[in-house]
Amino acid sequence: GIAVGMATQIPPHNLGELIDALVYMIENPAKSPADTSDVSTEVTPKSHIGSETGVQTFKSEATTEDLMKFIKGPDFPTGASIYDQTEIQAAYGTGKGRIVMRAKAEIEETKAGSPRSAPSASLRAGGAGKMQIVISEIPYQVNKATLIARIADLVRDKKLEGIADLRDESDRRQMVRIVVDLKRDGKPQSVLNNLYKHTAMQSVFNVNMVALIDGVPQLLTLNRILEAFIHHRQVIVRRRSEFELSEAKAREHILEGLKIAVDNIDEVIDTIRKSKDADEARGNLMKKFKLTEIQATAILDMQLRRLAALERQKIEDELKMVRELIAYLEDLLISPEKILKVIKDELAKIKERYGDDRRTRVYKQKVGEFNEEDLVANETTIVTITGGGYIKRQSPMSFRVQQRGGKGVMGISTKETDAVSHIFYTQTHDNLLFFTDRGRVFQIKVWEIPETQRAAKGQAVVNLINIEQGEKVTAVLTTKAKQEEHKYMFMCTRFGTVKKTPVPEYANIRKNGLVAIKLDPSDILGWVCPTTGEDDVIIVSRRGQSIRFKETGVKPTHRDTSGVRGIKLLKEDAVVSLICIGKEESELLVIMENGLGKKTSTKNWSKQGRGGSGVKAAQVTGKTGEIVTAEIVDEKMDTLVLTSTKGQLIKMDLKQVPTLQRQTQGVILMRVREGEKVAAATVVSSRERAE
Repeated sequence: GIAVGMATQIPPHNLGELIDALVYMIENPAKSPADTSDVSTEVTPKSHIGSETGVQTFKSEATTEDLMKFIKGPDFPTGASIYDQTEIQAAYGTGKGRIVMRAKAEIEETKAGSPRSAPSASLRAGGAGKMQIVISEIPYQVNKATLIARIADLVRDKKLEGIADLRDESDRRQMVRIVVDLKRDGKPQSVLNNLYKHTAMQSVFNVNMVALIDGVPQLLTLNRILEAFIHHRQVIVRRRSEFELSEAKAREHILEGLKIAVDNIDEVIDTIRKSKDADEARGNLMKKFKLTEIQATAILDMQLRRLAALERQKIEDELKMVRELIAYLEDLLISPEKILKVIKDELAKIKERYGDDRRTRVYKQKVGEFNEEDLVANETTIVTITGGGYIKRQSPMSFRVQQRGGKGVMGISTKETDAVSHIFYTQTHDNLLFFTDRGRVFQIKVWEIPETQRAAKGQAVVNLINIEQGEKVTAVLTTKAKQEEHKYMFMCTRFGTVKKTPVPEYANIRKNGLVAIKLDPSDILGWVCPTTGEDDVIIVSRRGQSIRFKETGVKPTHRDTSGVRGIKLLKEDAVVSLICIGKEESELLVIMENGLGKKTSTKNWSKQGRGGSGVKAAQVTGKTGEIVTAEIVDEKMDTLVLTSTKGQLIKMDLKQVPTLQRQTQGVILMRVREGEKVAAATVVSSRERAE
């Protein structure tokens, strides 16, 4: 029976990476003679790898750090992700360790009524939600059915909140697809974190690299395992070469006899004819031509067709080839370096034929300590917010550039009573500051906003920031993660009150937000822009009034303070835009609600003291409708995006917008339908789109 049993658990690896590491070790052997008495002096007792073969144990100068340049970590057939490069390196360096594995899960949004949004019979904890978590890869050795049952149990026991439905959509090709539908109030990232915490979606692979060396179980490091494999290949190549050499010499011996026969064919035939039987013929041939018994037998077995001239040449050619093979094998067997080259060449052929891409992603950080931003590509995106409090982001590739005057395409699905209030280009790694009508400010990362399809409604802002019931986002500011040139946040209310506060006061924004400005009960905070402290400010009202003054005319104050008058408005008028411009003059883009627009040089606005009535920014009439927004554009900006109250969106070349005087109405940029108005606009540079 079995006297001793030892546990071993060696994770699977990527074939191509292993071969690259083996080739590196072969190309960097130890300079001193290998110590054949020790395989792993750090963690194993002494052993003699292949000592009975006469092949010297292979040793390499490669360290664990060197090998990890090629072998990033285990590569599991189920894919998923592994974390903590320090722990992986420790496992490779000692032979034991813990590797954390995580399932691949993505947060997606589906349209209501789609086939995949129907509840399944497996779990009915609520209605089908539009947000869902799709699990497409699971950790190694995790049973899919057991995982699904575990999630269902947690939901039924109310240990996991926010899940409406759970189903298995995996196909017959063993492609994993587990869909977790969320309730409307479910927070996707929170649910996903809990799935990792309470289920096998996050598991540990306990590395224990024990292997038999000369029949003795050994705990081996990565270096020693690969050295043992190379030594094994040395033994195999040597044995194979010795066998091939023996076969080649035997064939050479026979071919030499056949050559003697064809060179003396008449005498050979005469000798055979005069012999009484085969044994006598064999003896006569051996005696007359000094042949061995094997050679004489081969001659007697030779077919008559071998007497032809071409067949005789084939014998000579084969003899030449066999002698060349013998010379090669004899040279190979006396050269350990050439044996290693054969091993390297064979490994390269294996990689070319069977190598494939890595399936398991490796992250350097520990789980719980890594920065999630590192997992998100920093790319250009369009963020859209509606007045009803819905937000989404989408790829700029969802829209094509059109000529001005077009109707656009459906850019967002909105209720009839809702309309787009903000739309802008930004980067996924940027910060978003949300300023509300009640004078509070919140902050999130752009990538935290779920990415959706072009016509989707998006997610409620309340799921991302903790705003109160009835509180609305009125200003959104995108800032670079490491932006340092701006010193102040300059803000303006609906009735023209302005204020600026030093940027450091917004450095640590709590989850519940911070107070940005004290407001009169009838006023709301509407616009915010970052400034350098030396910028000019332009305020534009919906009825066409505007004023330009230096921001130095407004003293900086703390967050929890009120402001001062920036513009004097007529009755029933209100501010629609706050623009902060630097030292260089540019153009002001003005967009009216009936689809008209124009550009005007900022040189047409002379600087005044704050608090005045200012000058006209545009000729507002019944044809144009009131001003919706005004933005600064420069020569770097080349694309304009307009969105209507019904969710229509058009993207056009900014060059199509003419530059006109202040008092003009502009030209038609977007043809709106009856009962529809332009709701928002944004401009972007070609550099931003390229990024």
